[in-house]
Amino acid sequence: MNTKQMTYCQNLFNYQRRKTDSVLIGQLPLGGSNPVRIQSMTNCSTLDTSCCVEQIKRIVAAGADYVRLTAQGSKEAGNLGLIRDELRKQGISVPLIADIHFNPKAAEVAASKIEKVRINPGNFADPLHIELPADEVSALKLEKEKVRERLLPLLAICKEHRTALRIGVNHGSLSSRMMLRYGDSPQGMVESCMEYLRICREENFLQVVISIKSSNTLAMIQTVRLLVKTMESEQMHFPLHLGVTEAGDAEDGRIKSAVGIGSLLLDGIGDTIRVSLSEDPEAEIPVARKLLEHVEKRKEQADIYAEAFEPFDPFSFIRRKTRKAGIIGNGQVPVVVHDHSRGLTKDYSGADPKPDFIYLGTKVPESFRKDKIPQICLFEAYQEQAHCFPLFSAGQIQELLACKADLRFLRVSYDDLKAEFLQQLEHEHNIILWLYSDHPNPAAEMRAAFHALLNLGSGLPVVVSGSYSTDDTEALQVQASADFGFLYADGFGDGICISAANLQTECLSLMFGILQATRSRISKTEYISCPGCGRTLFNLHSTLAKVKAGTSHLKGLKIAVMGCIVNGPGEMADADYGYVGAGRGRISLYKGKLCVEKNLPEEEALDRLLELIQKDK
Repeated sequence: MNTKQMTYCQNLFNYQRRKTDSVLIGQLPLGGSNPVRIQSMTNCSTLDTSCCVEQIKRIVAAGADYVRLTAQGSKEAGNLGLIRDELRKQGISVPLIADIHFNPKAAEVAASKIEKVRINPGNFADPLHIELPADEVSALKLEKEKVRERLLPLLAICKEHRTALRIGVNHGSLSSRMMLRYGDSPQGMVESCMEYLRICREENFLQVVISIKSSNTLAMIQTVRLLVKTMESEQMHFPLHLGVTEAGDAEDGRIKSAVGIGSLLLDGIGDTIRVSLSEDPEAEIPVARKLLEHVEKRKEQADIYAEAFEPFDPFSFIRRKTRKAGIIGNGQVPVVVHDHSRGLTKDYSGADPKPDFIYLGTKVPESFRKDKIPQICLFEAYQEQAHCFPLFSAGQIQELLACKADLRFLRVSYDDLKAEFLQQLEHEHNIILWLYSDHPNPAAEMRAAFHALLNLGSGLPVVVSGSYSTDDTEALQVQASADFGFLYADGFGDGICISAANLQTECLSLMFGILQATRSRISKTEYISCPGCGRTLFNLHSTLAKVKAGTSHLKGLKIAVMGCIVNGPGEMADADYGYVGAGRGRISLYKGKLCVEKNLPEEEALDRLLELIQKDK
């Protein structure tokens, strides 16, 4: 395997967890040989000791290893000590983490009270307000000196109290100087983090955890990969916290989180995770647990022997180039194939979205479908008729070559993809590979298959397929999103077919959700929604439900629903419109990053948002 890939993960095709240093958080270590830890965050006021204690108890009872609380000021930071004391009196030993934005003094107070402090380089110390020399080298040196000057007091307190530090970079809140130098880019996010890490190492402070988050799963995956590569080049092995910020709620929130977090976990990256849902904090824990259980099954499985495609770039999204076969391939949006082979029958007339194909297996195709959706069946059941296409096995090449159907699907595994096999298809038109895997690590084996196709110069389009045995809808969402998000994040796939024995109906929205989460195909309104914290001055869950009810018909728009302005305007750079808490009962509306309506009464805000969208049409 070439060195370019090895710099971000241990092995592209076989699960190996990244080697990291161990960081002690209270009495519960993170990283090293320790299991991947799970955490969540309270969403009530940090000044309300009783509310925080009761919520933390529920989060811990659900299975969290750590709990985070916001501390927007020194008063809130000081109250963290009272919350910790009350928990200890009740026999709850969970380590607590303070979440700090804009206020270094609050971070210093918190560092003396609890086990870990999170700071955001984007708003902890931005020295652009100082007079900078004209010489760029001198300016850079002065900026870094100012950052160092602001950070050193916090590091001294952390050393004194044995408090761990998380350097948490958010896509939506890069500092002004990073934006000026790098723009809104992975390089800017990585450099923002590395600047602080270098100071920590120079000061011999190594109790550090890192996170780089984004509401855009592709940006999050690529940036974390780039950060790992950069750290490894400087011999840094700090543990990583993974999360997709502002993931939303319900199915979409679970899919988006599993795509982003799961894709990195499958590469062996990640030491602690937080699934950020706009729901009660304890609802995040079972989702995180199911994701970890799915990934941990990849340990100590049979090796996949594969050769990486040398030009493959894991740090930017480049979709694999393929031939056109009808509506499949050649840059067209990936198709969705809904499996009806196990008894499901459904008429999709009037449905939105609807599948592009129906898979029947051994069932004989219907002679007429009211919804006119094309059907795919095994060659043995194939009947020559309009809108019906055969699926051949790898052993039926001669039958495939003799068939005159407008589209021909060929079911293959990684082991089938040899040069001699593909040469038989070289001059054939309208052939689509139907890729499957029976390996215990199917996502990695299918990745190996795509690298084989790239190495062999094959441009055949590929439908990726997978079957799941779970009867748990949430488990299905998490497992399939991790596996197929892993592939689509690499630019692999021209179609998708997910099967689940007793959850076949649920598979349709799941497939569209995975494609939406990977920005491969937009089929509905996308919501960028934070999980809420002590800064949020309204019920985020019910507010999101209200905004969804009023805007879900606006297919293709991205709408942000944010509890406050900490990450709001920045994360909304990726959204078309924003609905942001501005105070108790007050909402500000944004168009992109621009605030266009300030401090509206909450009861008026949704109507004003709809008016704003309508006016822009």
